[in-house]
Amino acid sequence: MLVGHGLGTSAGAATAAMWLGLASGCYSGVAGDPAASGSGGADAGDDGGDDDGASPVPPETAEMVGENGLRRLTAAEYSATVRDLLGVDVDAELLLPEDWRRPFDNDATSQIASQALIEGAELLASDVASLALATPAGRAATVGCEPSGPTDEACFRQFIETFGRRALRRPLSASEADRFAELISEAVETGDFYAAVDVALRAFLQHPLFLYRVELGAPVQNEDGVYRLTEWELASRLSYLIWGSTPSDTILDLAASGDLSDAQQVAAAAEEMLLDDRARARISRFHSMWLGYEQLPHAPELADAMQVETNALLERVLFDDSGAWQDLLSAEETFIDGTLAAHYGLPDPGAPGWVDYGDTERRGLLSHGSFLSAFAKIDDSSPTQRGILVRTRLMCQVVLPPPPEVDVDNTEIPEGACKDDFYRELHASGGCAGCHDQFDPIGLGLENYDHRGAFRTVETENPECVIPGDGEVDGVPFSGPSALADVLMESGTVDRCVAQQLYRFAVGRSELTVFDMNFVDHLVQDLQDGELNFNATVLRFVGSDAFLYRRDEAEGGN
Repeated sequence: MLVGHGLGTSAGAATAAMWLGLASGCYSGVAGDPAASGSGGADAGDDGGDDDGASPVPPETAEMVGENGLRRLTAAEYSATVRDLLGVDVDAELLLPEDWRRPFDNDATSQIASQALIEGAELLASDVASLALATPAGRAATVGCEPSGPTDEACFRQFIETFGRRALRRPLSASEADRFAELISEAVETGDFYAAVDVALRAFLQHPLFLYRVELGAPVQNEDGVYRLTEWELASRLSYLIWGSTPSDTILDLAASGDLSDAQQVAAAAEEMLLDDRARARISRFHSMWLGYEQLPHAPELADAMQVETNALLERVLFDDSGAWQDLLSAEETFIDGTLAAHYGLPDPGAPGWVDYGDTERRGLLSHGSFLSAFAKIDDSSPTQRGILVRTRLMCQVVLPPPPEVDVDNTEIPEGACKDDFYRELHASGGCAGCHDQFDPIGLGLENYDHRGAFRTVETENPECVIPGDGEVDGVPFSGPSALADVLMESGTVDRCVAQQLYRFAVGRSELTVFDMNFVDHLVQDLQDGELNFNATVLRFVGSDAFLYRRDEAEGGN
């Protein structure tokens, strides 16, 4: 086995020591790894820069540079990456460890190294390599050249260097390419050129620098613990933020030619990337995890219709109309089919299409069944959980866990009692009141909509109980999702929360530091007419000097 790069004819690509060393999520450099060089392509041991490090960063920029740890590809990112690299569709969630949502699936602090990860990556690599080489067309697309025979070293070397740059997201060093090129021995032994390609593919797909996003950069002068990322690292940071996948050859070419050397160039590349359909899918996925509707516990036809409805609104407002994010909350039309029309009590459009809400109380994203289904119980809505959803996801407030002496299971409504009365009385006094006063009034204001988002005037389980539907947010009364949207927009908390959630998603960390919050403040400055344009905020994010840097994690961090 070529231990230095985890290669061998058995394609057991990563040794346990290498895995455990990289997979902890903490690093200040990877000894002997070419990714630590400034160019990303120098041989191991070359620091790739001047002894003095990168140029000084302006003090105001340094105060906005957040911590950055080692980040493993999520199952969704892995699947997207191999699809873009090899045209192969796999469901990585079946084999990789579960990505815990906090609320996003890419929180590096929960990405723990394990034997299950190593074994899952090996199985996936084998499956992907087999699928990629299953047909003549697949072999031709993967290799990129026609071998003259089983031991065509020139063609194999061309494949190694071309695919290696794409898989590791920066050029291979000469010594790396030499070590990978030795795998032609598999073709010598078997008389099959593609047997060597298969081994090389499996080795690349298990390589720690494929499975992990390593951002090291060069140390910045006069700023201890701050590093300027290489252009190869910026290409990956940009691509996984906007596409959730590996950089394309076009993006890698920009890095190679020096066209990602400043914030303006990065923003220009991002603007082009936002035109790609992958950007739409990525932003839709961001919203589904953020607002809790990634998976809906309904019949497939209803759940699919709800997802289509919400994605259509996101695409219309954020991409087609380039509107403010708040327009999602105030939309007067929604995209539905016959299933949702019957569910909502709206006119059936025949074919799926846009329908006006008319004189109903629905309006915007908060009226969607997707949002109203989030945080629900199995067979009913929960005022408490809906209030927590609004507080934590739309207002970015912290909800502390209940004191240990509080019986959180004491919420069963007595037979014959009305839910509205029960919740208001249960939390009116005593140890529960202080916390539940923050979120129960919000949830009670949405009670006219059941756990699937259907309108009702009486309780599902107790039709004798009329639902008042009266709620409040910090003393401001409202009734229904449309009125709640107005209260949230008028409060001014939504703009900052959208930016804060986007930042969490981008850095792969739910717990933020003072440096992170400085950057969030920067993102929401100078909002036009107090409205946040989502895509413009993304461009402002990547077009900030702070996007070009990283800060060492605090002692004891992940």
